[in-house]
Amino acid sequence: MELDTTLAPFRPLGPDALVAIDFDGTIAPIVQDPSAAAPLEGAIPTLVELGSTGARIAVVSGRPLSFLERHLPAEVTIVGLYGLEVRRDGERVDHPAAGVWRETMADVAAAAERRGPQGMRVESKGLSITLHYREHPELAEAVRAYADDAAASARLMVRPARMSVELHPPIDEDKGTALARLAEGLTGPVMFLGDDVGDLAAFDALDELASTGRPALRVVADSAETDPTLRSRADVLVEGPPGVLALLQALLV
Repeated sequence: MELDTTLAPFRPLGPDALVAIDFDGTIAPIVQDPSAAAPLEGAIPTLVELGSTGARIAVVSGRPLSFLERHLPAEVTIVGLYGLEVRRDGERVDHPAAGVWRETMADVAAAAERRGPQGMRVESKGLSITLHYREHPELAEAVRAYADDAAASARLMVRPARMSVELHPPIDEDKGTALARLAEGLTGPVMFLGDDVGDLAAFDALDELASTGRPALRVVADSAETDPTLRSRADVLVEGPPGVLALLQALLV
């Protein structure tokens, strides 16, 4: 009953509603090898059905479009690399300031492969780099220190992430700015579902939208790795990707 009350402003979903969802850890279970991540069974049909209501459905992720497009159909808007790459209504748009950083990011990724702490996994995403220590948690401090040094040398931004550290071009884009753009032109309720500290910017954007009187819902896919700050900002905590899927399906009831 409590969840029904929470979801009431979103029922029935309509053309003025926005439902935005993170990928890893939210609709896709966390796996050791990032390239093997895939949406939970049933997640994609649910997103498509949600979109058939006329609501704006989007996946907002730190992943590049090249990865996300393998899993997400054309009916779903994709925001990749925290807003640097977008596919909407079948059209791709890249941030105008992003292209000049591709060569720099490739060089930094190659250097990380050669010089980074042994055991660190380097995931190059074109316009960003994720330095993973999930397979070697004892490397957390060394990976963070390496990321700070690499960022300072190449004038990049550092973002903490789930069992990893991310390097980004110094462009003022995050999940908050991406969510605000997705909400433009809409007047209805807005929901964001995430699992990591990178989603806090989206929650900040929801606060701004809520201040105008619009219903806004912050959902966290909870786990043993969830950051306490993220958990404290949640309106609803669900148990990992299965809980996210159950909540999304509940919107269709």
